Amino acid sequence: MITIRGRVRFNETDTMGVVYHPNYLHWFEMARVEYLRACGVSLNDLMDEGILFPIADVQMHYMNSCKFDDEYEVQVIMSAFNKAKMDFACKIYRVRDGALAVEGTCRNVFTDKNGRVIRLTPQWFEKINKVYKEEKVE
Repeated sequence: MITIRGRVRFNETDTMGVVYHPNYLHWFEMARVEYLRACGVSLNDLMDEGILFPIADVQMHYMNSCKFDDEYEVQVIMSAFNKAKMDFACKIYRVRDGALAVEGTCRNVFTDKNGRVIRLTPQWFEKINKVYKEEKVE
């Protein structure tokens, strides 16, 4: 599991003073990028090789709002992985009271520049699979 922390910025809130709901997706994305970084994979390196990483599906459930200046923690774990896709389970907690703000899932697929789903080469697959297998053992 990868964990990142941040603080709600004023521009991430709406007129009701709470985080505008699409911003939670940005925080999911930040955690997924850190997850790949922990696997030794840079999105820039993938893109340099013509491998893109678009979202194919996302589900989110909102439970408790975060507000301006709240500290939040995003936890992400890979729930499924193969050479064509990665599934993530994400949770966002409000740090001040530990309340679960949002939980959800996200599926990313690997595509070429034309949007066709492709399979990762062994170079990339092995790096990610190593971390995925270690998490499955825990």
